[in-house]
Amino acid sequence: MMRTIIECRNIRKTYRTGNEDTVVLKGISFLINEGEFVAIMGPSGSGKSTLMHILGALDTPTGGEYFLDGRNIATFTDDELADIRREKIGFVFQAFNLLPRATVLRNVSLPLVYAGVEKEKREKIAEAALDDSAFPKAFWRHHSNQLSGGMMQRVAIARALVNDPALILADEPTGNLDSKTGEMVLHTFQSLNASRGKTVVLITHEPYVAEHAGRIIHILDGTIVSDKKNDARRIARKTDDEAHETH
Repeated sequence: MMRTIIECRNIRKTYRTGNEDTVVLKGISFLINEGEFVAIMGPSGSGKSTLMHILGALDTPTGGEYFLDGRNIATFTDDELADIRREKIGFVFQAFNLLPRATVLRNVSLPLVYAGVEKEKREKIAEAALDDSAFPKAFWRHHSNQLSGGMMQRVAIARALVNDPALILADEPTGNLDSKTGEMVLHTFQSLNASRGKTVVLITHEPYVAEHAGRIIHILDGTIVSDKKNDARRIARKTDDEAHETH
């Protein structure tokens, strides 16, 4: 039986400013199963960023229920939520969020420091995560501020993998990258999903980025307007053909 990682039941979110209420999410319901690669797509102001914060246990809904890996988020204490974010969710952000004067290995192993893993074991786990994110070994001892944007994002992906999370949550991961570098990062997510079986949820406003996922949930004005399967292999074939043409 397929294991459900994410279950949203009629999720609603309202922000109150003074005497005025702003309704951002208006009853969002969906399931994401283990091993899926799902893109949540919508324009600015659609509610996708608010939903991302709820999925990442960074915020709570005003109404409805959110179950992560079978447990209702509303039942967790603040300390338990911090543990969930560290152990079950690997975050990849648009801005990379790396320590600029720390080495690649140090950046990737940092979550393991907080988890109390001993140094020698931390480095081995970090090295394996860098391999999984297709990061070249020649740069492992470089500081992150010496890297290109695409390389920094692959370091961020490796860091998201070190705790072997149930879910990788990527928020506009190609937003600061050129198209070619962004394509490489998206292929990394596809590979992690296909070869490692990682569950990936990608938040984006760009239809072309969303097309790399196997399923696309389209949000507009706080509601789901479509939820469809997608043949992401079309994108992979196209980019492979383009690569052959350049050689």
